[in-house]
Amino acid sequence: MINIDFSDKNTHFHFIGIGGISMSGLAEMLLADGFKVSGSDMTESELTDSLSSLGADIAFPQSADNINDDIDYVIYTAAIHEDNPELMEVRRRNMPALTRASFLGQVMKRYRVSVAVAGTHGKTTTTSMLSEILIKADTDPTISVGGMLKSIGGNFRVGSRDFFVTEACEYTNSFLSFFPTIGVILNVDEDHLDFFKDLRDIQESFHKFAALIPEDGALIINGATRGIDIITEGLKCPIITFGEESSFDYYPSDISLDDMACATFTLHRGDTVLGRVSLKIPGEHNVGNACAAAAVAEEMGIAPEQIIKGLGEFGGTDRRFQYKGSFNGVKVVDDYAHHPTEIKATLNAAKKCSYNTLWCVFQPHTFTRTKALLPEFAEALSLADKIVLADIYPARETDNLGISSETLADELKARGNNVYYFNSFEKIEKFLSENCIHGDLLITMGAGDVYKIGDNILK
Repeated sequence: MINIDFSDKNTHFHFIGIGGISMSGLAEMLLADGFKVSGSDMTESELTDSLSSLGADIAFPQSADNINDDIDYVIYTAAIHEDNPELMEVRRRNMPALTRASFLGQVMKRYRVSVAVAGTHGKTTTTSMLSEILIKADTDPTISVGGMLKSIGGNFRVGSRDFFVTEACEYTNSFLSFFPTIGVILNVDEDHLDFFKDLRDIQESFHKFAALIPEDGALIINGATRGIDIITEGLKCPIITFGEESSFDYYPSDISLDDMACATFTLHRGDTVLGRVSLKIPGEHNVGNACAAAAVAEEMGIAPEQIIKGLGEFGGTDRRFQYKGSFNGVKVVDDYAHHPTEIKATLNAAKKCSYNTLWCVFQPHTFTRTKALLPEFAEALSLADKIVLADIYPARETDNLGISSETLADELKARGNNVYYFNSFEKIEKFLSENCIHGDLLITMGAGDVYKIGDNILK
């Protein structure tokens, strides 16, 4: 393992793929600390322009010529393959190189308390909720979140050396490179089956993650997590549960929803009432996320009244049931949901809002996930009144496995659903513009670039 000495401010870090949302945040943190930072990417962007203005030396495109002997450490993302010209040059020179996850793990060791929020669903929202609590409590946290958080004006915040909060993704076991003092497991579900063999394989990965937590740390886990006994077996750290049941350590009661499906509830820790929480983000599933954030915050020493205040003032993150605007009296919402469980949660939240017809424009994400969970996708999408399918967003995949959005459309039609498939965003935008009417609710949904459809219609 490479151990980085962060005490030497002359250290030069080079990021391959510096324009990525998480990579740019890490680069910004190093720049704020006075380190020398360089990097490369395929094209310029707002993120690379911002880093350049802060002093980073960024080259376009990626080339072996960007690697020189002045560089001490190279950081690269999972999207960078071994045939990348810069990584090939790094290997040739035998230079110290770390994946983004490994480097983030090194960063975590610099902080008194490092929180890693894991789970198949809800990581970004829960990390953002906790971040909001810590900011409102004036703790000056350092934050790395997988979405754009309004209160910090981006996805990364550089703070003091006390608290570090980050998401922890299980894909390719990347979170096993972390060093959390507090770990959070929101849920465990079948996903990323292009890497994991099955649910048991995923559960065992989460067990390894939980085992990273030291004895004086804590694991905050959803008490209803599938395979919780597998995950918690033999752990040396304290285990704190949250969830719907009053038998869990943190739980809600007296839940009510307003006309935008935002929840108000009483938050309990055992027999103690911590207060009445009113969320500004829709969906009853966010009650559980709020309970998790509250449990972590109390473990970090935050007072209950500050936790209640922070949760109540959290306004959400981009692409999480985000209201984008309206056209001809049609409300447009965008959501990142790309797994059947997430789709159900989002559409169930939407169904508690006021509308005439609920439209869902869904862009499946990866061929592997679509094929593995095809019946589950059809069942979840059936909650919408009318479903419009875009082509599958392949992300990292090149083999279509014989699956397509037309396959999903056939599955939905067999269930009697009102479903439409179009092979371009332009056709979808034209269809929606002509068929959505005043009072309808339109949700664009997926982890790819489906949000552009709503943006283009609103233009």
